[in-house]
Amino acid sequence: MKKFLIILLVCALCAGFCLPVFAEEETGDRLLTLVNPWNTLPEDWTVELVNIGNGHKVDKTCYDDLMAMLEACRADGLSPQVRSSYRTQKTQEQLYANKVRQWKGYGYDEEAARKKAATIVAVPGTSEHQLGWAVDIVDESYQVLDERQAETAAQQWLMAHSWEYGFLLRYPIDKSQVTGIIYEPWHYRYVGRDNAKKIFASGLCLEEYLEQEAQRSDVKATVQAALDRIPVDTVRRIFRLLTRGDALFEIITGQISDVMKP
Repeated sequence: MKKFLIILLVCALCAGFCLPVFAEEETGDRLLTLVNPWNTLPEDWTVELVNIGNGHKVDKTCYDDLMAMLEACRADGLSPQVRSSYRTQKTQEQLYANKVRQWKGYGYDEEAARKKAATIVAVPGTSEHQLGWAVDIVDESYQVLDERQAETAAQQWLMAHSWEYGFLLRYPIDKSQVTGIIYEPWHYRYVGRDNAKKIFASGLCLEEYLEQEAQRSDVKATVQAALDRIPVDTVRRIFRLLTRGDALFEIITGQISDVMKP
């Protein structure tokens, strides 16, 4: 296998190209924009809102898939209901202030109340609802936003199928330390169907997935840089030697290693 990979590498370079997997440029997928306690909404963020009924709006990017998901859930005899959708900065400020006051009423001081509130209602500027791609969905039969929501039929359907429509259960039960937000079995974030399929299959939350992809990107960049340092003429000479037989294999791979050393 090792010899096969070396031959494949050399062949690719002899053709004057780098391996496609390493040449792939970062797409900067807007759908994967990370907004959380440590990453604020981009200053230039804009939304094109579409009404979805009952006073709720979402960005048009996710509108069709959201409608398709809700329709499919209802077609299975269930009753999902959008409880919250796009929020303005002002709305988020009001919600956060209300939650801070609630915790202060429990006896917490200002700083502690703000910290507790931030795990339930995002600090203004760090809420996914401000992206226009997040919705809180409840079962019509039980509309309380607590962990019992996960036991409802509509919510169980959404947890199993939301990824098929480009949505993720954004704050899973075992990821609070990573997301900075409590378990919310009602909050769904749109990332697009292709992304949702990959993230759901990985079992990771969005933060973990993006970190994994960043690490892979770093590895690709490091390998690409190493490959770029090998002169094409040198590789072609190595390839000609390589094709003469197995006896020179160790010598050849050693030459490649020497070229790639810093």
